Amino acid sequence: MNTAGQKMEVEIWSDVMCPFCYIGKRKFEAALAEFPDKDQVAITWKSFQLSPHMVTDPSKNIHQYLAEHKGISIQEAERMNDYVTDMAAQVGLSYRFDQAVVANSMKAHRFSHYAKTQGKQDEAEERLFSAYFIEGKNTDDLETLVALGEEIGLDVATVRTTLESDDYTEAVRRDIYEAQQVGVRGVPFFAFDRKYGVSGAQDTQVFMQTLQKSFEEWKKENANLIKVIDGPACAPGEDCA
Repeated sequence: MNTAGQKMEVEIWSDVMCPFCYIGKRKFEAALAEFPDKDQVAITWKSFQLSPHMVTDPSKNIHQYLAEHKGISIQEAERMNDYVTDMAAQVGLSYRFDQAVVANSMKAHRFSHYAKTQGKQDEAEERLFSAYFIEGKNTDDLETLVALGEEIGLDVATVRTTLESDDYTEAVRRDIYEAQQVGVRGVPFFAFDRKYGVSGAQDTQVFMQTLQKSFEEWKKENANLIKVIDGPACAPGEDCA
């Protein structure tokens, strides 16, 4: 149950290798920046794997992977990625598909889950997206993720031991299972207070309208709830004399 002082939650299912997820992040952020009650909105990132069986291969770029995966020519793959690059540029992102490394995203999702425990999940997601789409970094590489963790203020030794273990693998799988239950068929997917969903990198105005509608309902539901601080008290049926 929500209590006064808690925030309305927006859950975002995404994958590090999803170009529309980074674009969607920027469009949602633009709406949130203009939302009057943004301080009462909490963001939770949820894991989703578009290609769970992808084998990391630094010798390939995304043009090559897309061509092989879809059975099209390199030229066709480049045209498809050029279209997405133009879309990203409209929200201030400079995609470099020619440098992007084909990388399985499980380890990156585990990194994000650890960052969440340290209150750094949004920073982690931003660094992962930038590393993948703009900087040409291998986001399945341990040393790369340790360095990203250090950049956002995470304890380097803990990031290393976490990723060398199996920690948070089940958390990632739970997110993916939960996505199936919610009805997520593609990412990005934004769930507002588990009542309204926005699928895809929609226009900023769509995010704004959904924020307004869901927040107004959340506020009404929480209007009569108070935060209780327990102290000496009598309960019905008790002898308090």
